[in-house]
Amino acid sequence: MPQILTMQDGAVGTIILHHVESRNSLSCQMLEEMRQALVGFGEQDVRAVVIRAQPGATVWSSGFNIHELPVSGRDPLSYNDPLECLLREVQRFPAPVIAMIEGSVWGGACDLTFICDIAIGCPATSFAITPAKLGLPYNVSGIMHFINIVGPRIAREMFYTAEPITARRALQVGILNHLVPVAELESFTRAMTRRITVNSPLANRVMKEQLRLLADALPLRTETFEYIQGLRRIVYDSEDYQEGKQAFLEKRKPVFQGK
Repeated sequence: MPQILTMQDGAVGTIILHHVESRNSLSCQMLEEMRQALVGFGEQDVRAVVIRAQPGATVWSSGFNIHELPVSGRDPLSYNDPLECLLREVQRFPAPVIAMIEGSVWGGACDLTFICDIAIGCPATSFAITPAKLGLPYNVSGIMHFINIVGPRIAREMFYTAEPITARRALQVGILNHLVPVAELESFTRAMTRRITVNSPLANRVMKEQLRLLADALPLRTETFEYIQGLRRIVYDSEDYQEGKQAFLEKRKPVFQGK
């Protein structure tokens, strides 16, 4: 069964996360369906895309599907994994992508909303990045997405505490572009897409690529990158990694030993 729904209304495409049973967890299937939907919208010369959950959702997405995490010794967020492929597709999509967020956003789903060009939320919106609660390493590109949006201090707090940031604070620190009442969320987002689609699609496409390249302009020495990768391997080779995943599946609090 499909885990997303897609719609196209003129020059606006919509992707609806539609797997209530898993609280819209980012399974490999859902991620690939979203990637293919974006490819299809690109072929249709769509001028704006909205990614949203079902109306009335309390959880926009619960994050990466823990059941699909690899065994110890395998990088859970490598370059060719489905989440990373989708994030690159959003970044390189030739038109603005808007995250319309009703409900809470967890784990890797934060990364997805952060990589969108514009994020619009409501009072029920919150964000929590939780690898520290699961004993997981986070990848370099994901951490850079957080630093680019909220800066290093807020990024550190979010990663270290794994506690949710409220909608109001998300607006203050730059995660959200706009915070509107839930009853106005759809109409506000539609108005935003109308303002985008009447503008030059060529100019928007070129500016989006410029913004992407400039956001990634910070140089990183090769040895520094290898060192960071080595740090991540310490985590995904660890007993903590296995304990975090097992505790989640058993619905209990993990007991981490730091090894």
